Amino acid sequence: MALYCIGDVQGCDAALGQLLDQIGFSASRDTLYLLGDLVNRGPQSAAVLRRLIAYGDAAQCLLGNHDLNLLAIACAGRAPHRNDTLGAVLDATDREGLLDWLRHQRLALQAHGILMVHAGVLPQWDAATTLRLAGEVEAALRGPALKEFLRTMYGNEPAQWDEALSGPARLRVIVNALTRLRFCSAQGVMEMKASGGPREAPAGYLPWFDVPGRRTEHTPIAFGHWSTLGYLQRHNLISLDTGCVWGGCLSAVRLRADGASHELIQVHCEAAQTPGK
Repeated sequence: MALYCIGDVQGCDAALGQLLDQIGFSASRDTLYLLGDLVNRGPQSAAVLRRLIAYGDAAQCLLGNHDLNLLAIACAGRAPHRNDTLGAVLDATDREGLLDWLRHQRLALQAHGILMVHAGVLPQWDAATTLRLAGEVEAALRGPALKEFLRTMYGNEPAQWDEALSGPARLRVIVNALTRLRFCSAQGVMEMKASGGPREAPAGYLPWFDVPGRRTEHTPIAFGHWSTLGYLQRHNLISLDTGCVWGGCLSAVRLRADGASHELIQVHCEAAQTPGK
């Protein structure tokens, strides 16, 4: 049995198939953990979803900002972005099944000692808090008020977590941290506009994983989302968005239980968009 974390696929099903061929993936034996942004900007979003659905429990998937964007367009009337490539899902005969599967995926999970999120974790949150708060958003996605939640999900405020938050503001902070976060202040104030690399941090902000004393610093974390950061493996930290859809690579790591460095596997992706998220 082999365990793999995979970075942002973003609708690049051909690259995903090539990667799985390279690692010799078997759904009857192995488990994949996909770190979100399964769809969008690439050419084959519907094919990616159908592939992952067919793998059943062998594919454990997180939701990223692009996956939530698809749900907001399909279920709440959000206007598509001019660079969105979601038509194959929106026009599919099995659209409802694809969307229903997507809304039942996770925003955070912990498996084999690793906390997995799409984007980041606020410094005030430990692993248990992260999973609990992710569960609040997951309940909204699966519940009868889905459309209302999706219509109030977007915005950059509040910029900081407070346990006393409630309603749409509370869920918005959780979504922003788990699916959009790159930079925050030492106090956990999120900066939502900058998308450059760590050396391009706005004044007063730093990469979320470099905040001194963050409560998850001793928790192994795997995440994607940050293509300008690229592949990074540190003690207790794995970054796996290597810009597949921008003409980079699709990356996976084979998880090792002995604490040694995880094995990196990459395939080049031919899809090319203008860099950006």
